[in-house]
Order: sequence, then structure tokens, then C-alpha cells
Amino acid sequence: MESLEKIREFRLKKLENLKKLGINPYPGKVLRTHNNQEALEEFNKLLKKRITLAGRICSIREHGGSTFFDIEDGFAQIQAYLKKDEVGEKNYRIFLDNVDIGDFLQLGGFLFKTKKGEKTIKVREWKILTKSLLPIPSKWYGLEDVEERFRKRYLDLILNKGIKEKFIQRSQIIKKIRKFLDENGFLEVETPILQTIAGGAKAKPFKTHLNALDLDLYLRIAPELYLKRLLVGGMERVYEMGRNFRNEGMDREHNPEFTMLEFYAAYWDYEKMMDFTEKLLKSLDKKIFAKKIKRVEYEKIVGKNEEKDVFAQIKEPTFVINHPTEISPLSKRLENNPQKVARFQLIVRGLEIANGFSELNDPVDQRQRFEAQEKERKAGSQETHPYDEDFIEALEYGMPPAAGIGIGIDRLAVLLTDSKTLREIILFPTMRPKKTEK
Repeated sequence: MESLEKIREFRLKKLENLKKLGINPYPGKVLRTHNNQEALEEFNKLLKKRITLAGRICSIREHGGSTFFDIEDGFAQIQAYLKKDEVGEKNYRIFLDNVDIGDFLQLGGFLFKTKKGEKTIKVREWKILTKSLLPIPSKWYGLEDVEERFRKRYLDLILNKGIKEKFIQRSQIIKKIRKFLDENGFLEVETPILQTIAGGAKAKPFKTHLNALDLDLYLRIAPELYLKRLLVGGMERVYEMGRNFRNEGMDREHNPEFTMLEFYAAYWDYEKMMDFTEKLLKSLDKKIFAKKIKRVEYEKIVGKNEEKDVFAQIKEPTFVINHPTEISPLSKRLENNPQKVARFQLIVRGLEIANGFSELNDPVDQRQRFEAQEKERKAGSQETHPYDEDFIEALEYGMPPAAGIGIGIDRLAVLLTDSKTLREIILFPTMRPKKTEK
């Protein structure tokens, strides 16, 4: 088997040959009348019409004076038939000598069916759109290394059609969520990613520096405190879906940058938020969320055990509710038990999918909790909520009673696409550069 470098050198020579023939191997204009799927679905309608298709060559089969090859675009794969008598000996020879699997072509011609009944385009003229210099790995033997799949997602998408379908499904999930929230009166907003105080969650942030103001800033770990400021300003229902960044460990449930949905509703409490969240999830998958989601007290299910160990054992969708106050610095206390807060976590198949609560809107209580968190920070804890004086000032102007929730879109996509890890449904997950690996 030839090395990649040898193949690349050989293809570079073909590239130069094309240029010497006056052919631009990377033209800027494409004249495509139909995509491959349209050509296949509208076959009878297009039979006597000249059409132009475009796509990547994924196989070539030469038979003397004629060649069959398959081209694939973003929609479907179609067979092409190139005959020396149709395109002329010169053009046919240029094709055989200079075109490889992996190249992109524009094909002009007419549709027909082969003797075996396969829908095919008979090529009258062809034009190279992109000359590839490296070969696509074999569909049977290429990219067996899982790590390599994630590093070279572009090849993974070419070789594994099921992967592409997962990302299409992920996109559809996001569209459905936005539609559901929009139809229920929520307004999509944008809040700062660069923040002077990384608040809204207990997590270690990434730090950066703004030269223009000579100011240290943090990539946000959550948009929560800014969304609550909007409640103060009179926006009753708001949501934001975007990237958050946490400088923490990496595993099947965690990636340093991830997509989070947060939404807040004035005059709701955590029970109404749980009901609404259940409706949202049922609209996405009626099978997983077929039954009413059960609710279990945090103290009863976790007790003195490690939270993560307990959650890992929960398989059926479960709301774990009413957490201890000391681990929930932004949640409202239960009126009948101030040692607990009106909070819930949604656990499904061992994954924490969502975290929500009745929002704390008492500025005095919030200040005291921030002060307690600050003491923990000074004692050495790296995952405490920072003291945010500006947020407390906003609360002092008055925030209506409200409930809010954060839903991890990546984890939700893992669940709904039946994947095993976050890296499977993040197009380009964070990975150590190959050259620095030991």
C-alpha cells in the first residue's frame, strides 16, 4: 500500500497537469440545476431535460471506452456514466489520467436507467470543481480509531452516514426547542460571554484579558445572572441558548465548552417549571418521556451518599427535588423548611439533563449566601459562587417571583440520539493536540 505522502505527490502531479492543460482545478463558479436527491426523486419529470449535477466522486469503475462512477452531494448519491464517444477522446483521457476518488465534479447531461434499472446521469460534459490531494479512507477499513474520528470529523461525516444523521437530529432538536419556547411567549436574548465576574454556577472559569481596557475577563460559565437582571427590567419570559465554558475535567458527560439552554419565567415557581419542562421534553420525544416524571426528595434518595454515585443509578426520568440550602446559593428557600430550597434536577439514564429552581429574589438572603460562598473561596475552594455586588444591587430594585432552568443541550442530544458520550454529538470536541501527546 502506498504511503499518504506518495499518493499526495502523485496527485500534485495531476494537479499540475490540469493547470498545464488550461484547466482551473478550483474554479469559483458552479452551475448546478438540481441536487442529487431532486434528480432521483423527479427522475421521470427530468428524463428528457438536460440537467447539471455536482458532488464528490466516491467510486470509479472503468470499462474500456466507458466509465461508471458515483458522485455524492449533501443530499444523495447518484451514478454517472461517462462514454468516450459522448465527451470526446481528449476529454475522456483527461478524466482517466487526472481525476480521482475524492475529487468534486460538475456534470452536465441527461438522466437514464441502466439495464439493471439504476437511475444514472449520462455525462455530456464534465468540469472539475475541486482536485483532492489526499485519498478518502476506505469505508470498510478507514477511521477505525475512535479518537481519529473525533479529530477528523470531516472524514467521519464522509464515511459514516449515521453520524451525519445524528447531527441533523441534534439541529432539529434545537429548532423544536426554540419553536416551543417562542410559541409559549418566551423571548430569545443574548447576554455577555465575556464577563467581569463568572457567576451563575459553581465552576472554575477560563480567564482572558481585554487589552483595550487593560481588564481581566472570564468566559461565562452560565448566563443566569444576566437573564435575571432582565426579569428585574420587566422582561417576564426570556431564554438564551449558547456556549458556556468551564475549566473542569473531561469525561463522557463533560466538555470544556458546551451548549446550554437557560430560560426564566416571572410569576412561576419550581413546580410550574417542572410541569412546563415535562411538556417541552414530551414534545421532543414521546417515547423516553411517555410516563409522568416522578419526583423524589433529594434527602431521601441521596442522603449521606455521593450525589454523582446515586444519580448514576437513576435510569427512568426523575426529578430530584428540595436540595439542602448550602449547596444551592441561588435558589429560594422552602417556606415550610428554610434548610431546603425549591430546586429540582432532572436525571435520565444517569445523566443530569436539567437543573432548575424557584429563583431567590430576596437581596438580603442573597447577600448572606454570597458572603458564605466567599468564605469558602478564601478557604481554598475553587468551585464557589463569586460575590457579585452589581447583581445584588439589581435585586434590591426588585425582581418578581420567578422560576428558571438550565438544560444541557449536549447531554439532551446524547439521550435523544441514543449516543454514549458527549463527544459523539459535538462536531469538534475538545481534544489534546496530537503533536503534544505522550
